[in-house]
Amino acid sequence: MEEKQLYFESHGTRLFAVESGAGKPLILLHGGLANYTACRVFAAPLDAEYRLVTPDLRASGRSIFHGELTWDLIADDVAALVRALGAERAIIGGTSGGAAAAVAAALKYPALVEALLVLNPAYGGGELGLLPAQQMAMNAMDAAGSRAPTEGVDVLLPLFDALPEAIRERARALVASYDAKSVAATTKFLASAVQPFARASDLTAITAPTLLVPGLDPYHPREVADVYAKHVPGVVVRDAAPTDYAMVIAEFLAR
Repeated sequence: MEEKQLYFESHGTRLFAVESGAGKPLILLHGGLANYTACRVFAAPLDAEYRLVTPDLRASGRSIFHGELTWDLIADDVAALVRALGAERAIIGGTSGGAAAAVAAALKYPALVEALLVLNPAYGGGELGLLPAQQMAMNAMDAAGSRAPTEGVDVLLPLFDALPEAIRERARALVASYDAKSVAATTKFLASAVQPFARASDLTAITAPTLLVPGLDPYHPREVADVYAKHVPGVVVRDAAPTDYAMVIAEFLAR
């Protein structure tokens, strides 16, 4: 369906999103060093049934921001987006760091979240923290990202050298559109290892029906998904590759 651009305000910052389709709002949030297209890649079929909304998170893509990031601030941004849509509630989810943003929103604004989608989670709370492979990846991103304001966003390109060629080319095109100071703010936040919740038991406060799709790589380890599987009340766990996310989400929401 036709995609429409949407700008909205949160804490004095102009933030960007893309929407398509009609019906119940379904907000999907991307991970670190990405933008809204990371969710569009797998979620586009869902706009046949839902009002699919994919924002650029604060300090990503066209949501320019050079200040200090916090999960609390990002949760406020998600709530502001729901209000900008004129909705009382929305289905909210995300992949990788976007899953953490969705969880932060669900914990701070439970009344806004009709259902929660935790896809490929990277953050398992303060008790678990980042595992060594994750911290190494975050540090590598920040080592490059911290140079972006003075050397340009091309300093990020070596981070994608190990990716398949088609994905690498897409990443190169995305990087060219990034704001350098926003990149530095994002990678500093990622490398800080700050978590969207302190204790695994905090997740017992989630009241929304929740879908969990565990990660498949060392940067989204099963240990992280296990925290959600053990503590989110009534969570539905489905193993799936990203190419099947739309189908798994649709089946879960249909229930």
